[in-house]
Amino acid sequence: MRISTGMIFDAGVAAINKQTASLLHLQQQVSAGRRILTPADDPVAAARALEVTQSKDILAQYATNQNNAKSALGLEEAQLASVNDILGRLRELMVEGGNSHLAAGDRAAIAKELRARFDELVGIANATDGSGQYLFAGYMGDTRPFAGAVDDLVANPAGDVSYFGDDGQRRLQVSDSRQLEISDSGNDVFRRIRNGNGHFTTAYAAGNTGTGIIDAGAVTNPAAWNALTDKNYAINFTVDNSVTPAVTYYDIVDTVSGASMLTGAAGPAPLANQRVFTPGTAIVLSNQGAEPAFDLGGNVIINGDPATGDSFTLAPSSSQSLFRTVANAIGALESNIAGDADRAKLSNDVGFALTNLSRAEEGIVAVRAAIGSRLNEVDSLESVRGDLELQYQQTLSSLQDLDYAKAISDLTRKQTDLTAAQQSFARIAQLSLFNYL
Repeated sequence: MRISTGMIFDAGVAAINKQTASLLHLQQQVSAGRRILTPADDPVAAARALEVTQSKDILAQYATNQNNAKSALGLEEAQLASVNDILGRLRELMVEGGNSHLAAGDRAAIAKELRARFDELVGIANATDGSGQYLFAGYMGDTRPFAGAVDDLVANPAGDVSYFGDDGQRRLQVSDSRQLEISDSGNDVFRRIRNGNGHFTTAYAAGNTGTGIIDAGAVTNPAAWNALTDKNYAINFTVDNSVTPAVTYYDIVDTVSGASMLTGAAGPAPLANQRVFTPGTAIVLSNQGAEPAFDLGGNVIINGDPATGDSFTLAPSSSQSLFRTVANAIGALESNIAGDADRAKLSNDVGFALTNLSRAEEGIVAVRAAIGSRLNEVDSLESVRGDLELQYQQTLSSLQDLDYAKAISDLTRKQTDLTAAQQSFARIAQLSLFNYL
């Protein structure tokens, strides 16, 4: 085979260029600290690194969502903590105003502060986050959820603050499998509060003339109460003045049928079939082993001295807003007190308000507990996310990072190879017949 001088030069240059390119690529790897500069360096590892990088980016977004969730829940918790503080002050004011012998001016001053606290509650219920979204509007974050004036509620005992939000709970995707609730509906927080003892409510008849004061009652047998078809009853009083001292009797009546529960017959029971009333002693709402059989599953306590014809009613519990409860207390304190019967009604109204306020406090505590549970969940997810981030980083390092000891060793070898190629080419390039002429 004949080898021309041109072939020798071309081959020498190609070899030097190849060694130079290899040396340059290795130098770029050392400079970047990466083994894979292009997918061609290791197609399988490059594809895997891309998958891990995408997973790591998704995890970074979850980290942002988790921080946003903590911020939203923390803001809601702060608002509800303020509500709890207000409820504590409301309780103090109601207890103070419930003193039926308080001067009218003092009651008016307490009612005035209650009005201010009412407005403060409405303000919190309409609180917004940093982006202008209403916290308690459900999905309708752009809509102001609550509207209503205390004067309207006091003037209309059947009215309530209007709610323009919905029942939704806004959510954030905080992990692959978890959408976390970051808000609570204003309906659930401020409006859907079971009044009375949660099973039934107590009330006095408008025409009562005695000084009887009824408590919220207690349910001792929930199954019995829940099994009742008709849940509207009255405790009617009759005072027998024909004896000395006078004896007060009470009858338990089904207000739907008008029948006495003590006799099972329509109309009031004869005094001989009624029970003797003792102030402060629990009135058991059952037959106590006698006929006819009935069991309403609870009891109530009435203090004071009911008059003949006085009546107290029991009805199923329903939802009552916190705003309605405060408005009822304001109305009671601003009512005219002209005698003992009015004082008893004031005590009853304030007692009902305090009972319903306790139910509202329980509801707020339950919501705050749920918020705390979600915050704990976010903390747990953050811990898991931290472990995953470390795992992804380690995986990427094993796929992409350069082994510096091997790379520097290869760099030194490549430099030697290039030097050898250059020097050998210089020697071969001098092989010419002209050198011997």
